[in-house]
Amino acid sequence: MRNVKLTIAFDGTNYSGWQKQLNAPTIQGELEKVLGTITNNSVVLHGAGRTDAGVHALGMVASFQTNSLISLPELLRGANSILPLSIRILEIKNAAPDFHARFSTTSKTYFYTIDTGAIQSPVKRLYAVHIPQNLTIEPMQQCLDLITGTHDFASFEASGSRDKSITTGRGSVRTLQEAVLHKAGKDELQFIFTGDGFLRHMVRNIVGTVLEVGKEKKTVEEFKKILEAKNRSVAAATAPAHGLFLKTVHYK
Repeated sequence: MRNVKLTIAFDGTNYSGWQKQLNAPTIQGELEKVLGTITNNSVVLHGAGRTDAGVHALGMVASFQTNSLISLPELLRGANSILPLSIRILEIKNAAPDFHARFSTTSKTYFYTIDTGAIQSPVKRLYAVHIPQNLTIEPMQQCLDLITGTHDFASFEASGSRDKSITTGRGSVRTLQEAVLHKAGKDELQFIFTGDGFLRHMVRNIVGTVLEVGKEKKTVEEFKKILEAKNRSVAAATAPAHGLFLKTVHYK
């Protein structure tokens, strides 16, 4: 039995997220179908996380076990020849027997892109959220400084966030090693988050609330109180999914 590790990129625009569903197209569903066809086995694919509908990835990682003797180069070529153009396997490797794409993860890096130009280019519309106004950068970064480190992120946690089948003992506490905002180009801002785990909609809820500070509708002190409240109802609306990318999954 081989344990196979995949690195995957996808455009999530037309998918109902990563996790397989009965009546909706998903990334996991498409991959399992194709890999099962090529290996002539039933494939159960374990992803490093569960991205939401409309979220994209440059480096999602997944793993599965198979008895198939097909070579990895053949598996890579064959899968990419069948998969929709919106999904590509970038790399396939044999992994250690105890490797698990989800449970072996140490951290993940996400980025979220904002387009502040007066008119958004059509080619950006599916990958950057359009906010055509000047945002005050310094207080936004101050908010991000407040959430760097270990905190209870209950104020930014969507319902159904945690997998009840896994007992971690940490509730809604997570550690962010990185939470920064920088200019990624003309009229483009990018939030970058690296953390040991992310609650459901956590990045999008943080971005939505930090943007309220950037629009001068909330202050840094109000943001701090929202974090400390541990109550989702006091934070701002969830930012749209299409600005979010899973960039990298980190392992030991």
